[in-house]
Amino acid sequence: MDTDPDRRYEISVATRTQYLADQSDEEAGRYVFAYTITIRNTGSIAAQLISRHWVITDSDSQVQEVRGLGVVGEQPLIKPGEAFEYTSGTAIATQVGTMRGAYQMVAEDGTRFDAAIPEFTLSVPRVLH
Repeated sequence: MDTDPDRRYEISVATRTQYLADQSDEEAGRYVFAYTITIRNTGSIAAQLISRHWVITDSDSQVQEVRGLGVVGEQPLIKPGEAFEYTSGTAIATQVGTMRGAYQMVAEDGTRFDAAIPEFTLSVPRVLH
């Protein structure tokens, strides 16, 4: 039996991104991206996503920090083995940037912990000339 208490509080985060050319204004320096996040509870105890903290950096090293309750208006309770997926978006001033952050979680037993969001890249697809 696995008695490591830290294994109860494990969340994995997977990301997919998409450049939204129709919502972007490249001449004005506005590049819009959608990102889909899958949050999977790989631990052994249900946990609720309470809030989020994002660090968004463009290739000019301009940083936006975003904090807020929940994601897309929800504070999902994610049971062991289950996942919650959502899509949101962001705009940056350059063709390439990165996002990283953390979700603040509360387990059913009241334990608070952070689920890290590994850094991922926002990038306009290469245009062939």
